[in-house]
Amino acid sequence: MANEYKAGNLQILEGLDAVRMRPGMYIGTTGISGLHHLLWEIVDNSIDEVANNFAKNIQVTLYSDGSASVEDDGRGIPVDIHPKLKISGVEVVFTKLHAGGKFGDSNYQYSGGLHGVGASVTNALSRWLKVSVHKDGKRYDMSFSAQETKKGIKSGQIDKPLVETSDKSKKTGTLVTFLPDDRVFESGDFSFKTISRRLRELAFLNRGVTITLLDKRKKSADGEFLKKVFFFKGGTSDYLIYLNKSKDNLYDKPIYFRGEKDGILVECAILHSDDYVESILSYVNNIPTMEGGTHE
Repeated sequence: MANEYKAGNLQILEGLDAVRMRPGMYIGTTGISGLHHLLWEIVDNSIDEVANNFAKNIQVTLYSDGSASVEDDGRGIPVDIHPKLKISGVEVVFTKLHAGGKFGDSNYQYSGGLHGVGASVTNALSRWLKVSVHKDGKRYDMSFSAQETKKGIKSGQIDKPLVETSDKSKKTGTLVTFLPDDRVFESGDFSFKTISRRLRELAFLNRGVTITLLDKRKKSADGEFLKKVFFFKGGTSDYLIYLNKSKDNLYDKPIYFRGEKDGILVECAILHSDDYVESILSYVNNIPTMEGGTHE
C-alpha cells in the first residue's frame, strides 16, 4: 500500500549526504548569507589558530571563477593517520561531521566552533575543494569534488588522496581553496564589502594578527587587484575608537582591562560619548553574541 510506513521507508544518509539534502540545517540558508557562511567556516579555523597563538597571518583571496581561498601560517591540519578511523587527519576534517580538535582543551584553549561540522560542510556544498598543508618542512596536497552518480550528486568525494609533494619549505600552515556549488546557492558572488567588514572585525578582536583580503576578480584603474590589509595593534581599544569615530567622545583613550580566572579570559574596552543611547557589542571566542548572555 502507498501509505504503509515500515522500516524499509526509513532513509539513512551517510557521510555528507545530509548536508547536501538539507543545507539550511547547517548554514541557515542557501541565499547570499549561506554562501558567505562557507567562507566563515574556513576563516574561523584559521582564526582559532591565531587565538591560540599558533598563527599570525591570514590571507583570503577571491577569484574570477567564483572560488575563494583561505591561507594561514598556523600549525597545519594533521596529516598523520587517525588511530580509529585509519584515514589522514585532513580527510577526517573535510569528510566527517562532528569531528575536529576542538571538543577537548588539549589542542585549542579557545575556539569559535564546538560542533565540528565547519570544514566538512564547506566541502559538502562545494563543487570542488583543494587543501595544501605545510608541516614539518613538507607540503601535502589533497582534493575533493561533488561527483554525479546514478543516485544523484555525492558531495565531498576524494579526487586525489593526500600525497606528500616534492615541495620543501620551512613554512607551516594550511591553504584551503573551494568553489561553492551553484546548484545549491541562489547567488555565487562573494561580496568584497561583506567579507571586508568581517575580516576587519576579526583583526580588531585578535590583536596583532595581519589579515589580508585580495580580490582577483577585477583590476582597478591602475592595473592592481583590490586589496585590503587589516592590522590593529590596540585590539579592542582600536575597535572602540573605530566604532566611535563619528561621535563626540568625552575622552580620547578607551578604558581597557583584561583578566583571567579559572581559565576564562575576559577583555573589555569602554568609551563614553555624548550619545543618549548605550551600545554594547559582545563576543565569545570571536563569535558575536547579539542576544547578550552572562558574560555581559
